[in-house]
Amino acid sequence: MTMKDSFVYFGTPYVARDTLLRLAERGFAPSLVVSSPDAPRGRGLVLTPSETKAWALERGIPVITPEKLDEDAIEAIQGAGASYGICVAYGKILPESLIGAFPKGILNIHYSLLPKYRGASPVESALLAGDAVTGVAIQKMAREMDAGDVIAMREVAIEPAETTRELRPRLAAIGANLLADILPDYLAGKIRGTEQDHAQATRARKIQKADGELHLAGDARENWNKYRAYAESPGTFFFAERGGKLVRVKIMTAALTPAGEFAPLRVVPEGRKEMDYADFARAG
Repeated sequence: MTMKDSFVYFGTPYVARDTLLRLAERGFAPSLVVSSPDAPRGRGLVLTPSETKAWALERGIPVITPEKLDEDAIEAIQGAGASYGICVAYGKILPESLIGAFPKGILNIHYSLLPKYRGASPVESALLAGDAVTGVAIQKMAREMDAGDVIAMREVAIEPAETTRELRPRLAAIGANLLADILPDYLAGKIRGTEQDHAQATRARKIQKADGELHLAGDARENWNKYRAYAESPGTFFFAERGGKLVRVKIMTAALTPAGEFAPLRVVPEGRKEMDYADFARAG
């Protein structure tokens, strides 16, 4: 087999699209894309294809969007005749029968230094913990989530004021290039992978909207890290009393001052337009 071997690509949001774009630029184009079904978006809740599906269709690449990865879906995926798969932020757990259907397995790009932060929110978890370093791992998928052998890994320093808005796309670019770099040797059987130290594994749980609530009178560093971690989604917010009732206020931008204080800069009070936090605070 050569580096041009056929593969199936599993991916859904913009991170997956951008990764696939970089792989295509390096000469790796999938024979089939598997993405999540179209979902309602915007105020009109119009059914909209995922970023990855839209990108693939624009280039004439076949796409399927199964609701479930059942026997019919697996049969359709096998019909692509691919020797391996690549999975980036697909959004569904791949069954063991599907993983085993590829002669050379499925490679997954995970945005942490495995076995640290296995699970749904590795980027958010690193920022929430105030880590100075994170990374990208290429792992061969196994039955247990994010527990497969590591094919390649690269450390990445986190900038002091970096949020998920900046860090996630940066990690996506690094991961795509790392995968493209190692694929030829992997497909040629020159890279075997290294088993993870499962005893050191930590879990990055799925984030809920309510996790974004913070208290301005709380620990400044914790608030800053939470803002950085949830800046992209689900966002951070606090409640303030106005006119005898509590108003939910979304934080758009914030900073950590030289004195070590957490400072909201731009906010959106419930039912109002975006404004400077100073103006909101003065209005009482």
